[in-house]
Amino acid sequence: MTKLILDLDTGIDDTLALAYALASPEAELIGVTGTFGNVTVEQGVANDLALLELFGRPEVPVFAGIDHPSWADSFEVMPESARFHGANGLSGARVPACAHSSVQATSAVDFIIDAVRSHEPDELVIVPTGASTTIAAALQAAPDVARRMHVVMMGGALTQPGNVTPFAEANVLQDPEATNALFAAGTDLTMVGLDVTTQVKLTRAQAEEFRATGTATGAFLSDMLTYYIDVTEEAHPTGVPGCNLHDPLAVAAALDPGLVGTFTCDLMVETEGAGRGRTIGDPARVTCPSGRSRVALTVDAERFVERFMERTLALVRRCA
Repeated sequence: MTKLILDLDTGIDDTLALAYALASPEAELIGVTGTFGNVTVEQGVANDLALLELFGRPEVPVFAGIDHPSWADSFEVMPESARFHGANGLSGARVPACAHSSVQATSAVDFIIDAVRSHEPDELVIVPTGASTTIAAALQAAPDVARRMHVVMMGGALTQPGNVTPFAEANVLQDPEATNALFAAGTDLTMVGLDVTTQVKLTRAQAEEFRATGTATGAFLSDMLTYYIDVTEEAHPTGVPGCNLHDPLAVAAALDPGLVGTFTCDLMVETEGAGRGRTIGDPARVTCPSGRSRVALTVDAERFVERFMERTLALVRRCA
């Protein structure tokens, strides 16, 4: 059993990542931490609480993370993020459940530090799918956890252009300094970026399978996915139809590393100039590689999508 912490900026694909984690029999979700990106931290943790209620797991604790980038005093959702995820991060759709739980008093930073210290390194995986700010803050506050922490992150791009600028992927661009600090910390890390997440698609027909369950949960997910597909196809009219399963793939790779093929590479992030937010190999470590960082470059897309549909549909059928 793999214990997971999901560090989410809960928009549409974060919702799917949460569902996949809860639907996976080999996973134990011990907590959700909120970061910013697709939405504010306040909106994201409200989404998390409602979704956990909807999916029948309200006992999973939710912790609020740092609500602004390390380089700024405040945060505003980027227009591109609002376009893809809607005003509330969930396409504008209302979650058909009311949360009865509240955000924990403990900070996300303290929760992450305590969780890493209290588990063996091969027991716990942290899966960040938004800005790296909270995790970087945990590493700064407790440098001893760096060598115990195992991270599988959705973010970055090594062989692909960015999805916000020609160089930068959205999650990394939210706080390049924080991601750079994460890369430099010596943590065991796998980057699941646009190199592979753009290879996995969910179709309109598959989105309708959720509606066909006859549940309110299925209708909610189908409406949300239809919105996501519409926006994706409008933004990329010459691309493969459907929407990308960015964040769920990172969760799947955390549970089954064999889904992706990786290249060992110590990474850094450019933090200045036109290339701000670009993830590249760290030239300072070329001659003395740590061997602790990997970049996913290939993916068994068919096996992943089949497993995603099987597991999440089973979860939805158990819900109202």
